[in-house]
Formats: sequence, C-alpha cells, structure tokens
Amino acid sequence: MSDRDSERRRAGRERTAGEESAGSVEDVSIRPVDRADLLDVLAIERASFSDPWPYAAFESVLDAPAFLAAVRRARDGTEELLGYVVGDVMPNHGRDIGHVKDLAVRPDARERGLGRRLLREALFSLSLSGAVVVKLEVREGNDPARSLYREEGFEPTRRVPNYYSDGEDALILVTEVGE
Repeated sequence: MSDRDSERRRAGRERTAGEESAGSVEDVSIRPVDRADLLDVLAIERASFSDPWPYAAFESVLDAPAFLAAVRRARDGTEELLGYVVGDVMPNHGRDIGHVKDLAVRPDARERGLGRRLLREALFSLSLSGAVVVKLEVREGNDPARSLYREEGFEPTRRVPNYYSDGEDALILVTEVGE
C-alpha cells in the first residue's frame, strides 16, 4: 500500500460519525442547477474563493445554458452537491462566445476529476447553445486550474493586470468548441 493510500485510509477513519465520503466520480451525475441548489452552491463558492460571488449573482444566472451541478445521490435518495460550473453564451456576429464564469468543487471532493467533468459538460452545453469559442479568466497563480484548462485545450490570449480584488493578475484563456 502506498503512502497516499495509507493517508486516504487514515483520513477516512478520522471522519466523524455521519460524515460520508464525497464518493467516486462514477457515483456522480451532472445536471442543471435549480433554485433549491443555490445555498449549497454558495457554500462551495465561499469555501473555494477569497472573493466569493454573492447569492444574487448565482440567482441571476439560473437560466444560463451551462449552470451545472455535480451531485451524488445518497442512499436515502437525497442529493449531495459536490461542485458546480457557470457558463453562458454571448452573441458575437455569428461567432458566439461562451464564457465559463465560475467553477468550483467542494474541498473534500477535489482531486477526483469532478472539475474536469463539470468543465467538459459546460463546454458541450455552450457548444449546443451556439458558442464557437469559449473563454475564461483564471488567477495567474492558480496552477491546478491552469493545468486543467491547458489539458482541456485552453490557450492563454492575454494577461489582465490587477483583475482580482487582491491585485492578482488574470489570464484570459480561450478554446475552440465548434464550427
């Protein structure tokens, strides 16, 4: 057994009674977010970002073509929200542009491929909604996210100085999804 396997087993034993693992990627489905999910989305947002979106921002994008949730169905039939992505499409003279605005996975469910699944589903949904190109912004120092986006075909197009409230620069990344 590897050190990593030992750490996982130990972490699993240390969970409190009633706390369940976030499950494997195979146990998770991706579906559109609905209003009842917004408090869980907000909790993940707050756990993931130093400058989180407010509740009203999520409420305003409920009809976005790629506001999707990764959920795991518990044994009792309830769903546990593990992550989400927000993406929309902007008309652009026949070459509509998709925009992935937000993507987050609950801290205890990370490193299981959920972010990748959410991103791929969002790209597919944005393509079906007419996007030919999809863009997103990422913190210059967010190496895990930059690696994921690079692996999924995104390429940097420019840097935006002081984009984030703490002064960190953003990189604008783009990928082709249609046409």
